[in-house]
Amino acid sequence: MSIEVENLSKTYGKQLALDTISFTVNKGEIVGFLGPNGAGKSTLMKILTTYINASDGHAKVNGFDVLDKKQEVQKSVGYLPEHNPLYLEMFVKEYLNFNASVYNISKQHVNKVIELTGLTPEAHKKIGQLSKGYRQRVGLANALLHDPEVLILDEPTTGLDPNQLVDIRHLITTIGKDKTVFLSTHIMQEVEAICDRVIIINKGKIVADKKLKNLREEKEQIVIVEFDYRVEDAFLLKLPNVKNVKNTHAFIYEITFSTTEDMRSHVFDFAHDNELKILQLNQKNASLESLFRESTSE
Repeated sequence: MSIEVENLSKTYGKQLALDTISFTVNKGEIVGFLGPNGAGKSTLMKILTTYINASDGHAKVNGFDVLDKKQEVQKSVGYLPEHNPLYLEMFVKEYLNFNASVYNISKQHVNKVIELTGLTPEAHKKIGQLSKGYRQRVGLANALLHDPEVLILDEPTTGLDPNQLVDIRHLITTIGKDKTVFLSTHIMQEVEAICDRVIIINKGKIVADKKLKNLREEKEQIVIVEFDYRVEDAFLLKLPNVKNVKNTHAFIYEITFSTTEDMRSHVFDFAHDNELKILQLNQKNASLESLFRESTSE
Protein backbone atom coordinates (compact mmCIF):
# COMPACT_ATOMS: atom_id res chain seq x y z
CA MET A 1 0.00 0.00 0.00
CA SER A 2 1.46 3.39 -0.98
CA ILE A 3 -0.68 5.61 1.27
CA GLU A 4 -2.71 4.62 4.33
CA VAL A 5 -4.81 7.17 6.22
CA GLU A 6 -6.80 6.11 9.27
CA ASN A 7 -9.12 8.38 11.30
CA LEU A 8 -6.90 11.38 10.59
CA SER A 9 -7.89 14.77 12.07
CA LYS A 10 -6.28 18.20 12.13
CA THR A 11 -7.38 21.30 14.01
CA TYR A 12 -6.05 24.85 13.84
CA GLY A 13 -7.23 26.37 17.09
CA LYS A 14 -10.99 25.91 17.04
CA GLN A 15 -11.11 25.23 13.29
CA LEU A 16 -11.43 21.58 12.26
CA ALA A 17 -9.56 21.22 8.94
CA LEU A 18 -9.67 17.40 8.70
CA ASP A 19 -12.36 15.33 10.40
CA THR A 20 -11.43 11.66 11.03
CA ILE A 21 -10.76 10.80 7.38
CA SER A 22 -9.69 7.33 6.21
CA PHE A 23 -8.64 5.92 2.82
CA THR A 24 -5.86 3.95 1.11
CA VAL A 25 -4.01 4.35 -2.18
CA ASN A 26 -2.57 1.29 -3.91
CA LYS A 27 0.80 1.20 -5.63
CA GLY A 28 0.67 2.44 -9.21
CA GLU A 29 -2.60 4.37 -8.86
CA ILE A 30 -3.08 7.96 -10.03
CA VAL A 31 -5.62 9.35 -7.57
CA GLY A 32 -7.26 12.75 -7.81
CA PHE A 33 -8.01 14.43 -4.48
CA LEU A 34 -10.86 16.76 -5.39
CA GLY A 35 -12.68 19.36 -3.35
CA PRO A 36 -13.70 23.01 -3.06
CA ASN A 37 -11.21 25.62 -1.89
CA GLY A 38 -10.70 25.31 1.86
CA ALA A 39 -11.92 21.70 2.00
CA GLY A 40 -8.71 20.41 3.62
CA LYS A 41 -6.72 19.20 0.59
CA SER A 42 -3.48 21.10 1.27
CA THR A 43 -3.62 20.26 4.97
CA LEU A 44 -3.63 16.54 4.17
CA MET A 45 -0.77 16.97 1.69
CA LYS A 46 1.34 18.67 4.36
CA ILE A 47 0.64 15.87 6.84
CA LEU A 48 1.52 13.13 4.31
CA THR A 49 4.81 14.88 3.50
CA THR A 50 5.63 15.47 7.23
CA TYR A 51 5.52 19.28 6.95
CA ILE A 52 2.94 19.38 9.75
CA ASN A 53 1.64 16.85 12.27
CA ALA A 54 -1.93 15.59 12.51
CA SER A 55 -3.92 16.31 15.67
CA ASP A 56 -5.21 12.75 15.81
CA GLY A 57 -5.21 9.51 13.82
CA HIS A 58 -2.52 7.79 11.78
CA ALA A 59 -1.01 7.98 8.29
CA LYS A 60 1.64 5.92 6.52
CA VAL A 61 3.46 6.43 3.23
CA ASN A 62 5.20 3.37 1.76
CA GLY A 63 4.65 1.67 5.11
CA PHE A 64 6.40 4.43 7.08
CA ASP A 65 4.50 6.31 9.77
CA VAL A 66 4.50 10.05 8.98
CA LEU A 67 5.02 10.92 12.64
CA ASP A 68 7.55 8.34 13.80
CA LYS A 69 9.48 7.74 10.53
CA LYS A 70 9.67 11.22 9.03
CA GLN A 71 13.04 10.82 7.35
CA GLU A 72 12.03 7.55 5.68
CA VAL A 73 8.80 9.16 4.43
CA GLN A 74 10.73 12.13 3.02
CA LYS A 75 13.09 9.79 1.18
CA SER A 76 10.23 7.92 -0.47
CA VAL A 77 8.02 10.92 -1.39
CA GLY A 78 8.36 13.56 -4.08
CA TYR A 79 6.34 16.68 -3.26
CA LEU A 80 5.25 19.61 -5.41
CA PRO A 81 3.50 22.16 -3.14
CA GLU A 82 0.79 24.50 -4.35
CA HIS A 83 3.13 27.50 -4.21
CA ASN A 84 6.19 26.07 -5.93
CA PRO A 85 9.24 27.46 -4.04
CA LEU A 86 12.06 28.21 -6.48
CA TYR A 87 15.24 30.30 -6.42
CA LEU A 88 14.50 32.56 -9.37
CA GLU A 89 18.07 33.86 -9.69
CA MET A 90 19.50 30.36 -10.11
CA PHE A 91 19.85 28.58 -13.44
CA VAL A 92 17.66 25.50 -13.93
CA LYS A 93 20.51 23.01 -13.98
CA GLU A 94 22.32 24.82 -11.17
CA TYR A 95 19.20 24.68 -8.99
CA LEU A 96 18.64 20.96 -9.63
CA ASN A 97 22.31 20.10 -9.06
CA PHE A 98 22.19 22.07 -5.80
CA ASN A 99 19.17 20.08 -4.55
CA ALA A 100 20.62 16.81 -5.84
CA SER A 101 23.69 17.33 -3.67
CA VAL A 102 21.44 17.03 -0.59
CA TYR A 103 20.59 13.46 -1.65
CA ASN A 104 24.11 12.74 -2.92
CA ILE A 105 22.68 12.23 -6.42
CA SER A 106 24.98 12.18 -9.45
CA LYS A 107 24.90 14.91 -12.11
CA GLN A 108 24.26 12.16 -14.66
CA HIS A 109 20.97 11.34 -12.91
CA VAL A 110 20.08 15.04 -12.82
CA ASN A 111 20.49 15.10 -16.61
CA LYS A 112 18.09 12.16 -16.93
CA VAL A 113 15.47 13.98 -14.84
CA ILE A 114 15.93 17.13 -16.92
CA GLU A 115 15.32 15.09 -20.06
CA LEU A 116 12.29 13.28 -18.55
CA THR A 117 10.59 16.55 -17.62
CA GLY A 118 11.31 18.24 -20.97
CA LEU A 119 13.64 20.86 -19.50
CA THR A 120 16.63 20.25 -21.77
CA PRO A 121 16.08 23.41 -23.92
CA GLU A 122 15.69 25.54 -20.76
CA ALA A 123 18.39 23.96 -18.58
CA HIS A 124 20.83 26.87 -18.99
CA LYS A 125 18.26 29.62 -18.38
CA LYS A 126 17.56 31.37 -15.11
CA ILE A 127 14.38 30.09 -13.45
CA GLY A 128 13.08 33.65 -13.28
CA GLN A 129 13.11 33.79 -17.09
CA LEU A 130 10.84 30.76 -17.47
CA SER A 131 7.10 30.65 -18.10
CA LYS A 132 4.77 29.32 -15.38
CA GLY A 133 4.54 26.00 -17.22
CA TYR A 134 8.30 25.51 -17.26
CA ARG A 135 8.60 26.57 -13.62
CA GLN A 136 6.12 23.78 -12.80
CA ARG A 137 8.37 21.40 -14.75
CA VAL A 138 11.32 22.52 -12.61
CA GLY A 139 9.25 21.79 -9.49
CA LEU A 140 8.35 18.35 -10.81
CA ALA A 141 11.97 17.66 -11.72
CA ASN A 142 13.03 18.63 -8.21
CA ALA A 143 10.37 16.31 -6.73
CA LEU A 144 11.69 13.45 -8.89
CA LEU A 145 15.41 13.87 -8.20
CA HIS A 146 15.64 11.14 -5.54
CA ASP A 147 13.46 8.73 -7.57
CA PRO A 148 10.58 8.56 -5.04
CA GLU A 149 7.99 5.82 -5.14
CA VAL A 150 5.14 8.24 -4.38
CA LEU A 151 4.57 11.63 -5.99
CA ILE A 152 2.32 14.08 -4.12
CA LEU A 153 1.19 17.08 -6.17
CA ASP A 154 -0.77 19.98 -4.70
CA GLU A 155 -2.66 21.97 -7.38
CA PRO A 156 0.06 21.37 -10.03
CA THR A 157 -1.82 23.04 -12.91
CA THR A 158 -3.05 26.24 -11.22
CA GLY A 159 -2.47 29.31 -13.37
CA LEU A 160 -1.34 27.47 -16.50
CA ASP A 161 -2.57 28.38 -19.98
CA PRO A 162 -4.31 25.68 -22.10
CA ASN A 163 -1.11 24.60 -23.89
CA GLN A 164 0.82 24.37 -20.62
CA LEU A 165 -2.06 22.37 -19.11
CA VAL A 166 -1.80 19.75 -21.84
CA ASP A 167 1.99 19.52 -21.40
CA ILE A 168 1.84 19.10 -17.62
CA ARG A 169 -1.03 16.59 -17.85
CA HIS A 170 0.99 14.50 -20.30
CA LEU A 171 4.06 14.71 -18.07
CA ILE A 172 2.14 13.61 -14.96
CA THR A 173 0.54 10.73 -16.89
CA THR A 174 3.97 9.61 -18.11
CA ILE A 175 5.43 9.74 -14.60
CA GLY A 176 2.40 7.86 -13.28
CA LYS A 177 3.31 4.79 -15.33
CA ASP A 178 6.11 4.04 -12.85
CA LYS A 179 4.98 5.76 -9.65
CA THR A 180 1.99 6.26 -7.38
CA VAL A 181 0.60 9.77 -7.90
CA PHE A 182 -1.66 11.56 -5.40
CA LEU A 183 -2.94 14.73 -7.05
CA SER A 184 -4.79 17.49 -5.23
CA THR A 185 -6.99 19.79 -7.29
CA HIS A 186 -10.33 21.61 -7.34
CA ILE A 187 -10.63 21.25 -11.13
CA MET A 188 -12.73 18.27 -12.26
CA GLN A 189 -11.27 18.31 -15.77
CA GLU A 190 -7.83 17.58 -14.31
CA VAL A 191 -9.15 14.47 -12.59
CA GLU A 192 -10.83 13.28 -15.79
CA ALA A 193 -7.70 13.87 -17.88
CA ILE A 194 -5.15 12.29 -15.55
CA CYS A 195 -6.58 10.07 -12.83
CA ASP A 196 -7.74 6.47 -12.35
CA ARG A 197 -9.75 7.31 -9.24
CA VAL A 198 -11.24 10.29 -7.46
CA ILE A 199 -11.56 11.00 -3.75
CA ILE A 200 -13.74 14.00 -2.90
CA ILE A 201 -13.34 15.95 0.33
CA ASN A 202 -15.68 18.61 1.68
CA LYS A 203 -15.38 20.52 4.94
CA GLY A 204 -12.68 18.15 6.13
CA LYS A 205 -14.63 14.93 5.47
CA ILE A 206 -14.27 12.32 2.71
CA VAL A 207 -17.64 12.41 0.93
CA ALA A 208 -16.94 10.20 -2.12
CA ASP A 209 -14.39 7.67 -3.39
CA LYS A 210 -14.94 6.36 -6.92
CA LYS A 211 -13.08 4.73 -9.81
CA LEU A 212 -13.21 6.96 -12.91
CA LYS A 213 -13.82 3.84 -15.01
CA ASN A 214 -17.06 3.19 -13.13
CA LEU A 215 -18.19 6.79 -13.53
CA ARG A 216 -17.49 6.72 -17.28
CA GLU A 217 -19.68 3.64 -17.63
CA GLU A 218 -22.68 5.48 -16.23
CA LYS A 219 -25.15 6.52 -18.91
CA GLU A 220 -24.83 10.27 -18.72
CA GLN A 221 -22.66 12.84 -20.49
CA ILE A 222 -22.58 16.57 -21.12
CA VAL A 223 -21.71 18.04 -24.51
CA ILE A 224 -20.67 21.69 -24.48
CA VAL A 225 -21.25 23.39 -27.81
CA GLU A 226 -20.90 26.98 -28.97
CA PHE A 227 -22.77 28.00 -32.13
CA ASP A 228 -22.42 31.19 -34.13
CA TYR A 229 -26.11 31.96 -33.56
CA ARG A 230 -28.68 31.54 -30.81
CA VAL A 231 -30.71 28.32 -30.91
CA GLU A 232 -33.99 27.71 -29.15
CA ASP A 233 -33.74 25.03 -26.47
CA ALA A 234 -36.79 23.31 -27.94
CA PHE A 235 -34.84 22.44 -31.10
CA LEU A 236 -31.91 20.97 -29.17
CA LEU A 237 -34.31 18.95 -27.02
CA LYS A 238 -35.28 17.04 -30.18
CA LEU A 239 -31.80 15.47 -30.36
CA PRO A 240 -31.78 11.75 -29.45
CA ASN A 241 -31.28 10.78 -25.79
CA VAL A 242 -31.43 14.40 -24.57
CA LYS A 243 -32.07 14.79 -20.86
CA ASN A 244 -31.57 18.53 -20.42
CA VAL A 245 -30.45 21.67 -22.31
CA LYS A 246 -28.93 24.72 -20.62
CA ASN A 247 -27.90 27.98 -22.30
CA THR A 248 -24.92 28.89 -20.09
CA HIS A 249 -23.68 32.03 -21.84
CA ALA A 250 -24.36 33.85 -25.12
CA PHE A 251 -24.40 31.09 -27.77
CA ILE A 252 -22.90 28.37 -25.52
CA TYR A 253 -25.07 25.38 -24.55
CA GLU A 254 -24.61 22.45 -22.18
CA ILE A 255 -26.60 19.47 -23.47
CA THR A 256 -27.01 16.52 -21.12
CA PHE A 257 -27.57 13.12 -22.75
CA SER A 258 -28.61 9.82 -21.15
CA THR A 259 -26.43 7.39 -23.13
CA THR A 260 -22.92 5.98 -23.27
CA GLU A 261 -22.72 6.80 -26.99
CA ASP A 262 -20.55 9.83 -27.84
CA MET A 263 -23.20 12.34 -28.90
CA ARG A 264 -20.88 14.97 -30.37
CA SER A 265 -21.43 13.63 -33.89
CA HIS A 266 -25.20 14.15 -33.48
CA VAL A 267 -24.64 17.73 -32.38
CA PHE A 268 -22.36 18.26 -35.36
CA ASP A 269 -25.02 16.87 -37.71
CA PHE A 270 -27.62 19.14 -36.08
CA ALA A 271 -25.44 22.18 -36.76
CA HIS A 272 -24.84 21.12 -40.37
CA ASP A 273 -28.53 20.50 -41.05
CA ASN A 274 -29.48 23.89 -39.61
CA GLU A 275 -26.62 25.80 -41.32
CA LEU A 276 -24.95 26.67 -38.02
CA LYS A 277 -21.22 26.98 -37.42
CA ILE A 278 -19.71 25.25 -34.38
CA LEU A 279 -17.12 27.39 -32.59
CA GLN A 280 -16.36 24.80 -29.89
CA LEU A 281 -17.50 21.24 -29.18
CA ASN A 282 -16.40 19.42 -26.02
CA GLN A 283 -17.56 16.55 -23.87
CA LYS A 284 -17.32 16.16 -20.11
CA ASN A 285 -18.25 13.49 -17.61
CA ALA A 286 -21.67 14.41 -16.31
CA SER A 287 -21.47 11.68 -13.68
CA LEU A 288 -18.32 13.17 -12.11
CA GLU A 289 -19.82 16.65 -12.12
CA SER A 290 -23.06 15.35 -10.60
CA LEU A 291 -21.11 13.40 -7.97
CA PHE A 292 -19.12 16.50 -7.06
CA ARG A 293 -22.21 18.73 -6.85
CA GLU A 294 -24.14 16.21 -4.75
CA SER A 295 -21.18 15.56 -2.47
CA THR A 296 -20.25 19.19 -1.83
CA SER A 297 -23.65 20.95 -1.85
CA GLU A 298 -24.73 22.69 1.32
